[in-house]
Amino acid sequence: MRQLRVRAPVFTLVCFTLASAASLSAQITATEYASRRDSVAAHIGSGVVIALGGRTPVSDGGPFRQLPAFRYLTGYEYADAALVMVVQDGRPASTLFVHRTAPRRSLYYGIEPDSAAIAAELGLPSRPADDLVHVADSLAVLGMAFHTLRDFAAADFARADSLTRGQAFMDALAARHPGLAVSDAHPIVDRLRARKSDAELDLIRKAAEISGEGHRELMRRIGHGMHEYDLQAVVEATFLHLGAERPAYGSIVGSGPNATVLHYMKNRRAMQPGELVVIDAGAEYDGYAADITRTLPVSGSFTADQRELYQVVRAALAAAERNSGPGMSMRAAYDSTLEVQARGLARLGLIEAADATFDPPWPANCERFPRSCRQVMLFTIHGITHGIGLEVHDPLQAYYDAGTFEVGDAFTIEPGLYVSARQLEILPETPRNRRFIANIRAAVERYEDTGIRIEDDYVITDEGLERITHVPRELDEIEALTRRSPPLP
Repeated sequence: MRQLRVRAPVFTLVCFTLASAASLSAQITATEYASRRDSVAAHIGSGVVIALGGRTPVSDGGPFRQLPAFRYLTGYEYADAALVMVVQDGRPASTLFVHRTAPRRSLYYGIEPDSAAIAAELGLPSRPADDLVHVADSLAVLGMAFHTLRDFAAADFARADSLTRGQAFMDALAARHPGLAVSDAHPIVDRLRARKSDAELDLIRKAAEISGEGHRELMRRIGHGMHEYDLQAVVEATFLHLGAERPAYGSIVGSGPNATVLHYMKNRRAMQPGELVVIDAGAEYDGYAADITRTLPVSGSFTADQRELYQVVRAALAAAERNSGPGMSMRAAYDSTLEVQARGLARLGLIEAADATFDPPWPANCERFPRSCRQVMLFTIHGITHGIGLEVHDPLQAYYDAGTFEVGDAFTIEPGLYVSARQLEILPETPRNRRFIANIRAAVERYEDTGIRIEDDYVITDEGLERITHVPRELDEIEALTRRSPPLP
């Protein structure tokens, strides 16, 4: 594979703040948005694309955030908008339908840009949102095929999000026009989103730099007497101070037993001396997400047992890095980490042997998918990579076709190990599992409530694999910062 390339990190807060204050020259241009719509049209050939943006928030829980697919095609960052693309012979005629806030309400929440500003900034003609139903009916009468972008908030929860404005709009349109052909345009847009442009990669790098500084600050500040929410406050305050719009996702700060819960987000527990804390937190910059995880010793130093388990995860990360590059298989990268972790867990007595099997607590076809029935899966739990971009779990070229990493991919590598007696309790009651439990129980008790995850961000360029997150991840490096960390006042 090509050599892993590491960009120079930003070491001082002052210099970083000054860099963040300057405008980013690689922000997405109106030309790039138009090119994206052209690419969708080329895939469709002819028909109508209707995409509805996010709704006005119905609480004061936070500012409006545009839906990723809608932002990808338009760059429009205001609520209650829709995009209509009429495609003929692979060429789109696109119109933005926008809501205008009532004058009195604008005193509370501001006003949307007018049609002249939209045309100048985004290169799109616009019409009032009230015209959308009439326009859609007129196109449906022509018998054109419709393609929709469902307006779910995040792809991770698309199946659970069935009552959106977009779904209701398209259901009503189909009811008025029986026989209307409607298909999902997300597979097309997701495939395009998977390959990041140079401008997108620069925004992701910026988000990664900000996120990295947040994690460095955590290492400097962690100490006795702190709660999980203290660390959340430190990392998120650093993100905002350096110009991020918001955290890219709910920050995960899990100490002790909470470190073994992958998506723990309550962050309320008092951290205890001698424990580990897993911090999974990333910043969003100009719509683009980063995603970093570090595992820190609350007392400033790892115990001998914690060091042993940490080194297994660190070696797994290194194996994935060696197997991730242009044209290299995502499956091979995952397999390499699994083998490293299996050997490490067997050495520590947490599984019976590197290739040992068990009866898993999940539906599995052990003959067709032998990996799912290996004992190592009980402690690894999750995959090791996902795309990053407009969503923290974004489309990735390696998800398609040959399953290989390609230039323009942006993704994480995040191996982890989690040890808790709860994992033994969920195993089916079978002779093989009873033997397995008896053989490893002492080791599980030794490493009880230990969760370790290390996650960095990467992009694939013409030069190979580039790591874009620069936060201490070696044991000695982490201890060098955390040992001298003062507690919060």
